[in-house]
Amino acid sequence: MDKSVEIKAIRISQPIGEFYIGVIKSKDLVDISSADVRSLETELDDYMGIQRKLTKSRVKELQTYVNNEDATFPTSVILAVEEKNAEWNEKDGILKIYSIEGQNYDEIAKIIDGQHRIEGLKNLSPDKEFDINVSIFIGADLATQANIFATVNLAQTKVNRSLVYDLYSYENTRSPQKTCHDIAVALDQYEESPFYNRIKRLGTATPGRDKELLTQAAVVESVIVYISSDPSRDRNTFIKKLFPMKASIEELPKTMFRNLWLEKKDTDIATIIINYFSAVKEKWPHAWDDFDRKGNVLPKTNVFKALMRFLRPVYCDYVADEFGKIPSVQEFQAYFASVDLTDDQFNIETFPPGTSGESGLYKILTQSME
Repeated sequence: MDKSVEIKAIRISQPIGEFYIGVIKSKDLVDISSADVRSLETELDDYMGIQRKLTKSRVKELQTYVNNEDATFPTSVILAVEEKNAEWNEKDGILKIYSIEGQNYDEIAKIIDGQHRIEGLKNLSPDKEFDINVSIFIGADLATQANIFATVNLAQTKVNRSLVYDLYSYENTRSPQKTCHDIAVALDQYEESPFYNRIKRLGTATPGRDKELLTQAAVVESVIVYISSDPSRDRNTFIKKLFPMKASIEELPKTMFRNLWLEKKDTDIATIIINYFSAVKEKWPHAWDDFDRKGNVLPKTNVFKALMRFLRPVYCDYVADEFGKIPSVQEFQAYFASVDLTDDQFNIETFPPGTSGESGLYKILTQSME
């Protein structure tokens, strides 16, 4: 026996067979399983014809998340360990996992489910402790591993981002996510808002509505960049009952609503957005409200995102160094006066779906300010 880790565990019997549920320190989990992300990918890809590549953006999110004050991974990481690497002590309820001569310690556990969480835990701050609950299958052949993988990965329904943002409304502390959720709700519910009854709160159509072409997630993610360059860190700061730093005059052109947010002037942020898009609606009234015209893109996500990007140079130009001012609808209208686009030009030929249409419109809008 070379290196080992002892895990307090219980033995479980289910139709698939026996396995063990226990608790392991995150560092030990990283040490015994990190190398097997690649080997299990290769074997299961060949066996099942599926892809299990790590998503870099997801790993980056989790590497930040694990250091939050309220971070949690409540569901089990699932591992497969060969019989030669495990020893069960029934009397003491201890599962010992170990490497043998000629075997690397980080090759003794294969990850069936939880590879992104494990990659995230590699960035855990040294002064933090993070216990992880694990389900460990001993001696499971590849067919069994593949069956488990398919059950936990392919049968799950992915939670949409709009629902996730909606859940922030239950938080007791302030955060960029909660504020932007509240703003999205205000834009949707305020009768004078140009977005009245037009936002899918949970990412799916609301019964009785037929004009919801924007998701709450699209709204939240377009606003949050103007409040925080690191929303998770700001949220974590409030949870620790501390106060995030205000933006300096040099930083405000990037996060132009940050100080309004820190001063709890969320209503002012919502008012600025309402006034801005009211000016858009006045400029192109037919395209704004014509949901029946085939290919009309003005009410859709890629055009919304382009307009939200354009809000930055418009607002920064208007306020100069007086960030926090609220331009009127008429003052915003002045910035659209020189935009040479007609209602009919908001179509999929001029502005194709996706990022190309968004970038094309943003280019036209910014050129109008030159």
